[in-house]
Amino acid sequence: MATKDRSFSIAGSRTGFLLVHGLGGTPLELRMAAKGIASGGFTVHCCQLAGHCGTEEELLATTWQQWYASVESALAKLEAVCDTIIVGGLSIGAILALRLAALQPERVHGVACFAPTLWYDGWTIPKNQFLLRWLWFLPPAKRYRFPEREPYGVKDERMRAFVVKSMSSSDTGVAGHPSTHALSLYQFWKLADDIKPKLKTIKRPVFIAHPREDDLASLKNAFYLQEHLGGLVEMLVLDDSYHIVTIDRQWKTVVDRTIKFAQGIEQHRPRGELAENKTNAIAAE
Repeated sequence: MATKDRSFSIAGSRTGFLLVHGLGGTPLELRMAAKGIASGGFTVHCCQLAGHCGTEEELLATTWQQWYASVESALAKLEAVCDTIIVGGLSIGAILALRLAALQPERVHGVACFAPTLWYDGWTIPKNQFLLRWLWFLPPAKRYRFPEREPYGVKDERMRAFVVKSMSSSDTGVAGHPSTHALSLYQFWKLADDIKPKLKTIKRPVFIAHPREDDLASLKNAFYLQEHLGGLVEMLVLDDSYHIVTIDRQWKTVVDRTIKFAQGIEQHRPRGELAENKTNAIAAE
């Protein structure tokens, strides 16, 4: 049975957002933020990464290069209807967005990073997890999985209950995978290694929203990016959210700041680069 495509688009202006979900996640984890951003008049497209929203076997059969190829393909789709494009993402989706900005500087005009993750070092992560990186090739390590655990990246108790209920449905297209396999982590580490030397080449504006109490990826991730990126960086430190900032208590704050960030990019682009037609052909939901 073919995996259902969970990607979705919301029609808006000729300024578009391409949003990328996290490892083992789903485009639906971006739906609230996507609708919020779209309320600012922008076009929004949330893509689905290769191997995701299906079985664990399908996910393990893909590489980080294939995940990135999904993002490049989605960029081409959005370019058909938008002149200005901001690419963003949650967790490793933000890292894929940064890679797109590094490799396609003329096609990407800004990056929005939501809890960007270069390494998992939050307060719920086992302290000995780093050993797996050096031992991943051993048979026991290749069978290891990191199960999702409380608080599941969500501080808001009502939203967390919804996430837990969705996970119990076993539909990975809704709640994502209940655990992260070691082989998927290995692909993530390779992606992180690939982007680090490219960060200085990213001259486009970058907005980072990161929780101070991130349970999966500490604030050090955001500080590292702020220090190593090559252009203007705006940073918002959230004081009442955990990792999944697109659905947690301060998601509206994240959306408001993201809209202001996009408006700033629009204002500073030369008028000749912008099309006069402010509508597009992506069908609304």
